[in-house]
Amino acid sequence: MSGDWRHIDADGLRFAYLEEGTGPLVLLLHGFPDTAHTWDAVRPALARAGFRAVSPNTRGYWPTAIPSDGDYGAERLGRDVIALLDALGERQAIVVGHDFGATAAYSAANLAPERIRFLVTMAIPHLGSLRPTPRILWGLRHFLRLRRRSAAAFVRADQFAYVDQLVRRWSPAWELPPDETRTVKQAFEQPGCVEAALGYYRATTPRPPRWLTGHIRMPSAVFSGADDGILELADYERARRFYDAPHTIVHMPGGHFMHREHPARFIEELLRVLPASSSTGG
Repeated sequence: MSGDWRHIDADGLRFAYLEEGTGPLVLLLHGFPDTAHTWDAVRPALARAGFRAVSPNTRGYWPTAIPSDGDYGAERLGRDVIALLDALGERQAIVVGHDFGATAAYSAANLAPERIRFLVTMAIPHLGSLRPTPRILWGLRHFLRLRRRSAAAFVRADQFAYVDQLVRRWSPAWELPPDETRTVKQAFEQPGCVEAALGYYRATTPRPPRWLTGHIRMPSAVFSGADDGILELADYERARRFYDAPHTIVHMPGGHFMHREHPARFIEELLRVLPASSSTGG
């Protein structure tokens, strides 16, 4: 399994990414607090199944460059996805997004639906379906914490103890292994990386823009975790009306980080819902 960073220019930035396999492209997008290494169990499985699996560190996450304009808005994240497809030489791709990676995937699906062969989102229902219930507002209280001026120092405190606190809160049934968050902490040690990661929170608006809540027109699947500390299966069921093509809800064990809590089960379910790798991919 390759663990070496490759680099590519896309959307005016130098992106670092990990890649394995050949075949139709599967672009794997991480969230917070996370890096491309969150897919380390998934990439080789996709490669064995006949796919080209690429997981970039998204903008601002070392060793990907920090954008000089500080733009981490949903539209820019979606345009990064499209630009990465161009830079990787692919007309279409399967896009898999978790957390903020799901926001980027939804954005790309609205901006350029013809470029997304199949859409997979994880732990985030369709953005047009979310309603500010007391349960969800309490679950999203970290947004307030991470938008403060003191947020960067808070995240860095006690060797990034808040990173582990968030992971445990969002995946409460997970016995977090001691080194599980090592790679994201290593990225956050680099100058400006924590501030960049927090830029995603500062760019998020309470109500998503209308263009971001359009109906999904390509086949898709969404993964929900039975132990998610914020969202429930009903939140995903309520979102079905936003999908105009075949759409599958995969409800599986685990919380927000279900793909790392139960990698074998996640890989099995992901390969089940994806279109066959023998189809034309790009």
